[in-house]
Amino acid sequence: MDSARRKTADKPTYNGNSVSKPDHPPEKSSGMMYVVFFSLVIDLLAFTMILPLLPSLLDYYGKNDKGGLYTILLDSVHGFRDLVGAPDTPRWNAVLFGGLIGSMFSYLQFLVTPVIGAASDSYGRRPIMILTMLGIAASYVVWAVSSNFTIFVIARIIGGISKGNVSLSTAIVTDVSTPKNRGKGMALIGIAFSIGFLLGPLIGAYFAKTARNQEGMFFVGPALFALTLAVIDIAFVWFCLKETLPKEKRAKSVGSKLQEAYDLISPLSLFKFSAVHNVNSSDLSAMRKVGFVYFLYLFLYSGLEFTLTFLTHNRFQYDSMQQGKMFFFIGIIMAVCQGGYVRRLKPGKEKRVALMGISILIPAFVIIGASSTAMFMYAGLALFAFASATVVPCLTTIISKYGTDDQKGTVTGIFRSLGALARAMGPVVASTVYWSIGDLPCYLIGGTLMFIPLMLLARIKTHQE
Repeated sequence: MDSARRKTADKPTYNGNSVSKPDHPPEKSSGMMYVVFFSLVIDLLAFTMILPLLPSLLDYYGKNDKGGLYTILLDSVHGFRDLVGAPDTPRWNAVLFGGLIGSMFSYLQFLVTPVIGAASDSYGRRPIMILTMLGIAASYVVWAVSSNFTIFVIARIIGGISKGNVSLSTAIVTDVSTPKNRGKGMALIGIAFSIGFLLGPLIGAYFAKTARNQEGMFFVGPALFALTLAVIDIAFVWFCLKETLPKEKRAKSVGSKLQEAYDLISPLSLFKFSAVHNVNSSDLSAMRKVGFVYFLYLFLYSGLEFTLTFLTHNRFQYDSMQQGKMFFFIGIIMAVCQGGYVRRLKPGKEKRVALMGISILIPAFVIIGASSTAMFMYAGLALFAFASATVVPCLTTIISKYGTDDQKGTVTGIFRSLGALARAMGPVVASTVYWSIGDLPCYLIGGTLMFIPLMLLARIKTHQE
């Protein structure tokens, strides 16, 4: 009895709940964080390079695949365009078509990410990570042979249901970190995204440029390049990533009961974090509130981010190259903020910085929506980039402090799933508002509604307080 009391007393606590220390020495913990970082960079280079290729891909399938799924989806895009009053031009049809495919991809992530996270709690992070990466590689193989649009969509579906490596990376960082350095790990994940979204589209732009001079299945080269990166990533993880969740800390099963399985796929259950057990009521309430703030923030953010393409083209006549430079500007600021500021935050400061990021995003939307010159717009984009660099890493750090060791994957999986649902819905709603009532009202509404997650987050009492 006395021995048990001494062991419990030796454990650090949050709000009276004992928290296990990571089994990894600090230098090994740091090493695993950088393994996760480099793996994500490689993965995101392959993932983002398709973005500049989408117009060329859709043009190819439009000329060579007159029937089947392409025609069905094209009719849906035309119906949506007519409903909201968007211009009938090849450029906007391609943007809306790409948005539809992106929403489908995000919705698939919403469905599978909690299941992948829960599976890693039971079987370990490393085997599930490798399994998801094999699925991603398989999606690139299918893309390389996608002679028609249906096969291309199948490739995107395989990629969507396999894209659980981001939530697994978050769980790994949580496994190996302490409250003192966890924010640094989450910032590294953010930096990996910034680098991936900076360099990946540049690679894709190169392939898109060369595609203009090619006939036939021009996308085979880019697909094989993405496959090569995926294989390199698998080999890197196989040799460098160690298991971070010991067997004695794992969950006994993954949704062994029907209700437990339902909790991992039901939207309402995900918002309630019903699949997370053995936590006190105050922690469960905090998780639900942080999850809802994250969903609402990303719903508004992703929607207005998507309409930036419309606004800059209509107001400033930006072409694809100028828009690429604009997103490069945003990415540079994000990388600098995450590398020089977010990863150096002291533990307990995450909520304050997240609040600051959301607060800054409100005037950013107003400035962008009201901008009459490119310089004025870029001032708003700089504020937008700061919010992009701070809010999500800080909210992720906050949510990672909840749940027992054998449910960290479930917690982060549900959290990422809510973000994926927001990214699936946000662009559709924002595009509807944008083309229905105009650009300035759309951005003013978005900025005003951002007060809701700001006030909700301010009222949440987290582990830090």
